Amino acid sequence: MGKIPGWYRGLRGDGPLVPIGLAIGGTLALALAIAAAVTVIGLNLLHFRGFKPEPLLSAGTLYDLLKVAFAVSAGIGGVIALVTAYRRQRFTELAHDLAARSELREASRLFNERFATAAGQLGDDRPAAVRLAGVYAMAGLADDWPAQRQTCVDVLCAYLRMPYEPDPGGEAPAGARQAFRALREVRHTVIRVITAHLQADDRRAATAQDWRGLRLDFTDAVFDGGTFAGAEFCGGLVSFTGAEFCGGTVDFGRARFSGGAVRFDLAKFSGGTVRFDRAEFSGGAVSFIHAEFSGAAVSFDRAEFSGGAVSFIYAEFSGGAVSFDRAEFSDCTVSFDLAKFSSGAVGFTGAKFSGGEVRFDLAKFSGGTVSFILAKFSGGEVNFGRAQISGGDVSFYRAQFSGGTVSFSRTKFSGGIADFGDAKFIGGTVDFGRAADWSVPPHLPPWGEPPPPGVTLPKEQD
Repeated sequence: MGKIPGWYRGLRGDGPLVPIGLAIGGTLALALAIAAAVTVIGLNLLHFRGFKPEPLLSAGTLYDLLKVAFAVSAGIGGVIALVTAYRRQRFTELAHDLAARSELREASRLFNERFATAAGQLGDDRPAAVRLAGVYAMAGLADDWPAQRQTCVDVLCAYLRMPYEPDPGGEAPAGARQAFRALREVRHTVIRVITAHLQADDRRAATAQDWRGLRLDFTDAVFDGGTFAGAEFCGGLVSFTGAEFCGGTVDFGRARFSGGAVRFDLAKFSGGTVRFDRAEFSGGAVSFIHAEFSGAAVSFDRAEFSGGAVSFIYAEFSGGAVSFDRAEFSDCTVSFDLAKFSSGAVGFTGAKFSGGEVRFDLAKFSGGTVSFILAKFSGGEVNFGRAQISGGDVSFYRAQFSGGTVSFSRTKFSGGIADFGDAKFIGGTVDFGRAADWSVPPHLPPWGEPPPPGVTLPKEQD
């Protein structure tokens, strides 16, 4: 933005004060000029061309002259009073502005001192109590300093991204175990403090400001426990990219994903438990692209998928379990496209599909199980288009097919080999044998009788 001209700042009242004498003289001159101009214009409009001379000064004329003199004097006094009042007001405003600026500078200085102190406590090598104090000090500063709230939150997130050694185990010296537990408590406290500020308005403490919508960067952080339960992710970017979940329980139970993006891309679930139980996915995007599930138990039990998208594209399932037991899918896309299942289990036991879509396009099944036991399909779509199943099991035991679409429609069978479009089913099983409801069956290819090896249909379909 360009520099504001001095004359415009003066008109706006932001310029420097003019000396009092000059201000009064200028105002009087302006007033006299206006009066003269009005008089001349008035005489011309009334067609006056001269004045009638009076050789003797009458009492009436003298009285009129005195009235004019007093009026002029009163006008001059009014001008002086007006200028004086204006300058007094300007002085007051300037003093207030200077005081406000001074107060702002002092507040900024105090905030910066608090920031330096809190940051120093977080990085202190002394007992964990000092670092715990730093966590709460930094969170309190974030609440009090809206202009730098994101910076304070960045510092807390950066603490979790610091190098973190795993549990030394029970055979380690007592001092090492105690130091590890103290450090873990500090890290879990950071998570709790952040979560406390991501709660809904009616659940958040009165002293905690709203941090929803801020950027939260947990890239490459190590998690061996901690709770994000009840947090609301309704805007901004929350990144767990490359994070490692290696033990303990990380709880996202009853969390709400209603906007923004939450990324678990390239994350490693190698141990412990990660829960999304009863979480609500009503908007935004949650991605597990290229995530590795090699040992942890990840559960979306009773979660509600009513909007947005959850992506497991290119994810690798080589151990552990991912469960969507009794989850409800009404208007959300959950994609396992190009995912690899070599062991472990993905379960949709008792899940309800009334809308949305679950896709396994081009997924590769070489082991493990994908189960839809007791699942209810009344709407939406489950699509195994072009999936490659060379091992493992896909089970629909006691599932209910009363609506929606479960699609294997591009499957072609030849010599005991099932060809899912461009994909191939060479081993493993697809079991519909004990479906509880077959009134709206899946889209299956016309393979004739009997069905190919590994495919089991309900008795009435055999």
